[in-house]
Amino acid sequence: MSSDDEAGRGLLVQLAEAVDEAVADLELLAKVAAAGDGAVASIALACISLYCCVKYNFKSSALTNIRQAPNVNKISDLRQLLEKDNDNGKLVVVRGIVEAKESIGSGGWRSLLRPDALVFNEAGERAVVVQSTQTVPFVLLDIGRSSTADYLLVNMHHSKHPLPLSTVYRKLQPIQASPCTFSQIVFGHAYPVALLDEEKVLSVGKKISAVGICSFKDGVPQIKSSRNLPYFLTEKTKDQLVEDLTFQTKCLFWGGLILGSLSIGILGYATVRNWGRWNRWRQRRQNLRILEADMAAAVAAEDTESQSDEVAGEVPDGELCIICLVSRRRAAFDPCGHMVCCQRCAFTVRLNSSPKCPVCRQTIDNSFLIHTS
Repeated sequence: MSSDDEAGRGLLVQLAEAVDEAVADLELLAKVAAAGDGAVASIALACISLYCCVKYNFKSSALTNIRQAPNVNKISDLRQLLEKDNDNGKLVVVRGIVEAKESIGSGGWRSLLRPDALVFNEAGERAVVVQSTQTVPFVLLDIGRSSTADYLLVNMHHSKHPLPLSTVYRKLQPIQASPCTFSQIVFGHAYPVALLDEEKVLSVGKKISAVGICSFKDGVPQIKSSRNLPYFLTEKTKDQLVEDLTFQTKCLFWGGLILGSLSIGILGYATVRNWGRWNRWRQRRQNLRILEADMAAAVAAEDTESQSDEVAGEVPDGELCIICLVSRRRAAFDPCGHMVCCQRCAFTVRLNSSPKCPVCRQTIDNSFLIHTS
């Protein structure tokens, strides 16, 4: 069996374990969400809805700014555009091709002694950005023009926006199983089966759009990212960006509205359910206090009334309480009408959460003291 087959089988095993863990997590999440008659789920939906609202405000503001931003296809138009506004910077969308800064205006011995772009050894691809490795200064040139007189310097400082990188190298290297691998499988722990070596670059000559604040520095136009925008360097044109942001804002708006409505509905349902439950609990507590007071009074009256004839041996066996077998039967249950308990035991039966007659097992509502001569 080849190493690729072993790596594929290991990936399948790891995928199956991940699915099992995901199912267990979903079951636990469902139990937590159902707690409090859906109150936890309502709070979670409210948080997601609030997140959608925040993202909607951000995306909507970015959509408005990008719509109003001028679309520049010629770098030479930037000077006239920025001088007209006469400010420190202006939001623009510039379309151009990527080129290393060192290649602009350099030639002869300088270009031979100093490389202008990064070269990836595995693919032989010239690039200006190698992900998580190296970056060289680069600029944007006009599309379809060989002249390098006009260019836009891209300022990557403090930029955390995603880059339009292309994968130029990918290799999956299987990892040899160690003696601990079997024990990890037995105890259900995840273990690495392969190492993915991948390189992504921003290639020279690639057509991209730069969306950001453009200004002049030492007579050279430069563009930097804006924190108020979700894009900086992208392969999309301005029209595609507007279309993408329009779709995202619609999804966020309706998603936040639907989730917020669900949250309010579930919260209202949970509130009504818990309010009714609390009222029933309070009513039971009140009934219990009344029942205990009635029980104390009835027992005192019973003890006073039957003090003379409730001595052991003087009560016939057919009239003894079937629960305590000491006192005389004096209480009848409603609605069945069975008189099989003394007053004390009858109150004890009524104190249960689901009181039932000891004889017929019918649910009882009350008990009455029967006076016999």
